[in-house]
Amino acid sequence: MLRKVVIKNYKQFKDFEIELNKNINIIVGNNEAGKTTLFEAINLALTKRLNGRLIEQELSPYIFNLEAQNNYLEELKSKGKTASLPDILIELYFDESLNGEFKGTSNSLQEDCAGVSLKICFDNSFQQEYEKYIEDVEQVQAIPVEYYHCEWFSFSNSPFKFTQLPVKSHLISNIEHRFIQGTDKYIASLIDYHLDDSERAILALKYRQLKEEFTNDQNIKKINDEFAAIGTKISDKDVKISIDVSAKNAWESSLCLYLNDIPFKSIGKGEQNAVKIKLALKDKLEKSDIIMIEEPETSLSFSNLNKLVNHIKVCCDGKQLLINTHSSYLANKTGLDKTILLNGNTYCHIKALDESTYEYFKKLPGYDTLRMLLSKKTILVEGPSDELIVQKAYLDEHGNLPIEDGIDVISVRALAFKRFLNIAKIVEKNVAVVTDNDESIDNLKKKYEEYLDQDLRS
Repeated sequence: MLRKVVIKNYKQFKDFEIELNKNINIIVGNNEAGKTTLFEAINLALTKRLNGRLIEQELSPYIFNLEAQNNYLEELKSKGKTASLPDILIELYFDESLNGEFKGTSNSLQEDCAGVSLKICFDNSFQQEYEKYIEDVEQVQAIPVEYYHCEWFSFSNSPFKFTQLPVKSHLISNIEHRFIQGTDKYIASLIDYHLDDSERAILALKYRQLKEEFTNDQNIKKINDEFAAIGTKISDKDVKISIDVSAKNAWESSLCLYLNDIPFKSIGKGEQNAVKIKLALKDKLEKSDIIMIEEPETSLSFSNLNKLVNHIKVCCDGKQLLINTHSSYLANKTGLDKTILLNGNTYCHIKALDESTYEYFKKLPGYDTLRMLLSKKTILVEGPSDELIVQKAYLDEHGNLPIEDGIDVISVRALAFKRFLNIAKIVEKNVAVVTDNDESIDNLKKKYEEYLDQDLRS
């Protein structure tokens, strides 16, 4: 099992470290909080691949942390060729079940444990070319990734091949370019595993006969006579339309999955999402130790999401499961104690909160426990009437409602303010509290002094 991840200078993670649960991890955060990037980094360190391609083919200045890149460019102007080129580092720390050749202390934390390290760094063999490239520092606008390479080592400081790594991951994403042709791949695997040569030959033969029937149809012949007349203007060869059977396995790519006699692409998006996740799990589950699923709630109602979550939990029993989500409902159904709140370079395990705060959120009805984290900014008020007043005041001042600017106004009991602020403090999220001052600003300051970074307003 993966117990810890360290990420440096990769996308929004400047210097990030996170502890994971052994079995289930529900990663919750707002857009741009780093959920997808975390999954990418883990998968990259386990496969050396990004977006399905070897990382060497995907190197780009845009995979580097923006702050790290800007620091390099500024340093380049002041120090020239002695400026420090930034590296990307991803380290995966495993539990005691993975030892042997992968155990050692060659990691940034100097822990004696098993793990792997992926480093994207400058290739010294390009030193001469690099120095020529930076002769005019004003022309340098980005990190010269063309002079970088990737180093993949175990914590014993030994290089290894993908086939030697005993830990395998599977990333299931509903991002379009990653999910494309998911059902086609499953059909292909069914053909490979369940059909013998004679059955495959029968399908190929029937497909070719379909082509012949199509071509010999009187309506198609009439259309092709028209094409023949047009074809004389573009070629001296016969021009006609038909079904492509040029490839031996062309029939395989023409098959389509049907659900209740409806083509897969024509069913609802929620059902498509659920089916794709189930097919992906079935295809890779046996060979994977770590399963990562991105936003399984997409386009699903609560009832269908509940069915999918139960299916995932049963399928992934005994595996390490990581799910990222915007859904408070999913977090509650899967187990609030498994939830990790992510906000850029900071995170918080819900179960790591003090016991009273954790129990409060665990029992809070309505599945709204995570609203504060899923908003850009938050205003906490005491009750429904206060919420209406704040909404109206904001509308009068700005001409639109707070939610249109990513600000969520949450009605909580006065005694619950500190529950929410405990989370906000850990994940470094700015939160405003609107409450009665009872004619004593000093008392309010004292009550909330551990959360304040500026004076209260009356």
